[in-house]
Amino acid sequence: MDVRQLEYFLAVVDHGGFNRAASALYLSQPSLSQAIRALERDLGSDLFHRIGRRAVLTDAGTALIGPARDAVRSLQLARASVESVHGLRGGRVDIAAPPSQAVEPLTGLIDRFARAHPAVSVRVQAAFTPRDVTEMVRTGVCELGLLASPDPVPQGDVRTYPLSEQRFVLLTPPDGPFRPGVPVRHEQLSGHRLIVGQKGTGMRRYVDDLVAEGVALTVVVETEHRVSILPLVLRGVGLAVVADAWRGLAERAGALVLDLEPSTSLHIALVSRRAPLTPAAEAFVGAAVESHGTS
Repeated sequence: MDVRQLEYFLAVVDHGGFNRAASALYLSQPSLSQAIRALERDLGSDLFHRIGRRAVLTDAGTALIGPARDAVRSLQLARASVESVHGLRGGRVDIAAPPSQAVEPLTGLIDRFARAHPAVSVRVQAAFTPRDVTEMVRTGVCELGLLASPDPVPQGDVRTYPLSEQRFVLLTPPDGPFRPGVPVRHEQLSGHRLIVGQKGTGMRRYVDDLVAEGVALTVVVETEHRVSILPLVLRGVGLAVVADAWRGLAERAGALVLDLEPSTSLHIALVSRRAPLTPAAEAFVGAAVESHGTS
């Protein structure tokens, strides 16, 4: 068994099958299958049930995911540590981030990091809830995660680096029901139609809390595709409560962005596993913490 075989195994897991994994690895499908068969022989156990073109993890395969990610990350850390002796001349930082915070603050964080370390690439993977982010970091899918939570982020299985807070704001069409520049109180949303995200997101929890408080609003659209929220608002389908990260983009598109009272905020933080970070990830965290004046 070698690390490359483990990388192939994880590729099949992450891409959901042999064909997609082979394409991502630039291998032929028979070559990938042969490598996985060799790994299974070494381990003395099948890792996948082959069901037609599908590959379903066996119990043994599920048990291997965590140790495989640890082994691959350890090798990456060893290589990156040696390469960084003469400075960050390469490498990659993998970050899990929710859509709103991928707009801001992540774009600003990447911009500052890329200027300081132009030879290091950054890969951003989508995660839709704080639990998704934490799980992707905890299991080693990504080395870092950007969290946005209504509650302070607990340390738990991950190390937390608090960055900032983002208020919730209300998006309306330019000819919407509220006056520009005037904050909207919760009770004023009664009788209005709202566009919301899926369960588990901060914006959805905000709206659910309003309903629980007795605000008689109507959820007209529930969407996992957050990029559709702004166009729906501009077409007059409904209003939307979103993080302040959307303000600049929404205003440039022509939407009205209004503060909400009483104010409620999301806690924004970077998280990492408690294992040592690669030099590239450590540099990213250092730059993020420094730019936000936290420690």
